[in-house]
Amino acid sequence: MDTIYVDNNATTRVAPEVYRAMVPFLTEHYFNPSSMYQPAQAVAAAVSDARRRIAQNFGGVRPDEILFTSCATESNNMAIMGAVKANPNRRHIITTTVEHPAVLEVCKDLARGGYEVTCLPVDRHGNLDVADFVRALRPDTLLITIMHANNETGVVFPVEELARVAKETDPNIVFHTDATQSVGKLPIDLAVDFKYIDMLSFSGHKLHAPKGVGALFLRRGTPVRPVMIGGHQESGRRAGTENVAFIVGLAAAMDLAAERHDQDEPRIRGLRDRLETALAERIPNIEINGRGAPRMPNTSNIACHYVEGEGMLYQLDAEGVCASSGSACTSGSLEPSHVLTALGVPFTAVHGSIRFSLSRYNTDADVDHIIEVFPRVVENLRNLSPYWDQSANTPRKNAAELIGKTH
Repeated sequence: MDTIYVDNNATTRVAPEVYRAMVPFLTEHYFNPSSMYQPAQAVAAAVSDARRRIAQNFGGVRPDEILFTSCATESNNMAIMGAVKANPNRRHIITTTVEHPAVLEVCKDLARGGYEVTCLPVDRHGNLDVADFVRALRPDTLLITIMHANNETGVVFPVEELARVAKETDPNIVFHTDATQSVGKLPIDLAVDFKYIDMLSFSGHKLHAPKGVGALFLRRGTPVRPVMIGGHQESGRRAGTENVAFIVGLAAAMDLAAERHDQDEPRIRGLRDRLETALAERIPNIEINGRGAPRMPNTSNIACHYVEGEGMLYQLDAEGVCASSGSACTSGSLEPSHVLTALGVPFTAVHGSIRFSLSRYNTDADVDHIIEVFPRVVENLRNLSPYWDQSANTPRKNAAELIGKTH
């Protein structure tokens, strides 16, 4: 059975073009770019070229505003902790309830250390209220860190507008966005549309580059102190020998994404929309989380009432489909996803959400297979549920009441 991979918000396959660009720097051009001899200088030149190309893909920002890291988690930590270190007189941070743990847990750690953190709520569709954002701004606000696109629902926040409001309110506020899910999928022009954003994090393995490389856009003049100390690399802002082959791969992946965007985006969106329409027609009592908000073209988060996400994942896996659950149960926790909880997903469905996230390598046949097997998976699990009336194919009249007593 062929594997159908629809978990691309978790990681992506390395594009063949990216792999080919990387191979020479794993074998022939293996030198340390900090060394002085000529072969090493050629490797250093490859890093500089990758930095230039990535900057160009962001609208032609300065190459020295691109810092290479190991992943988006490191980039997020560098942005948040670096801004905190550089601005000791301010103690207020604004974020949202639906951030990735790579941001949310850092903010919680700062709160334990005496910083005041405002977590903005979202509505049932995942939208932020701009009025809430404006009310949260304070004279002592140091940092705003709000994701561009949510990893679970695909909901896109208007960070360019939020950054403009923040800067017009107080130009000393630092604005950071975690764009891990949007870089390579949505156009991001940091020189024009996103010109008020000071820092932007992303990672290679979400856009068909390998795991182990990420980057932080750090706008010139933004007050940030180094977090990784111990070397002169990245102009003294992030110590550690550069991961040359992977940096070259990241640049190649971004070039490829820009080249293919006009072809890939409408096709992927069409696959996602067809999948959602068909599943909504075939499965009763489901909700598509985030559907009432601007979303990434590749992401569908479907909440199925009266079933468990873990059971759906196991049965999908048996059918050759690799997806992910909106519940943390699969990680050994009984707590539902903090994102779905923040959206107010009903308790009858919050443990039963599945995320399908597509890429350029998914096909119509992949979607056809999911449309065929997923309704059957949900039906099988509901038939085992004490809260489902199998004969009527509807919830039992007191199902919500019974489940509510256990939550």
